[in-house]
Amino acid sequence: MHPLFNYIKEYASTSISEEDFDIFLSHFIKKKIRKKQYLLEDGEICKYFAFIVKGAMRKYYIDEKGIEHIVNLYIENWWAGDRESFVMSTPSIYHIDAWEDCEVLLITRESVLELTQQFPAFNELLLKLDERNNIATQRRITSSISFTAEKRYADFVDCHPYFLHRFPQHIIASYLGITKDTLSQVRRKAFKK
Repeated sequence: MHPLFNYIKEYASTSISEEDFDIFLSHFIKKKIRKKQYLLEDGEICKYFAFIVKGAMRKYYIDEKGIEHIVNLYIENWWAGDRESFVMSTPSIYHIDAWEDCEVLLITRESVLELTQQFPAFNELLLKLDERNNIATQRRITSSISFTAEKRYADFVDCHPYFLHRFPQHIIASYLGITKDTLSQVRRKAFKK
């Protein structure tokens, strides 16, 4: 069965038939994105959200000193995009690129709105994703403003153990808002325990 079909079944209590899923899927554009290729670049309007079928991506911005700051990491069965740019049609401040070769399903804002009208399961899915996204954002803010590096890393390992094997330490350190050296020290302490 298609990964997106399974994803909808997992997150929506309202079902979608296999026949309806073919209609649903016709609103998406299949695309392959090679490693280091961009889904979105700073200054562009985010015209598509991507459902990742295969691969890993990262979302980041570059500050005035030229330093990359990782905002999000994405793997299979995650959605990648800049929500503000997508919804408001404003230029993005982010870059989203493929960390690994990726296979994605792209959807436009217009198609999202059509599908929410046509398929209650998709509408329910989006509401659940909104809730989870808000909770994750709140946790991330709390973590970055009040947790020690050790606590941030421990929470990261608890919540996202699958990222540890997909992204290198410097990417994880940036995501956590700490230096690579600090992350190395934190990991050494964690291994000793």
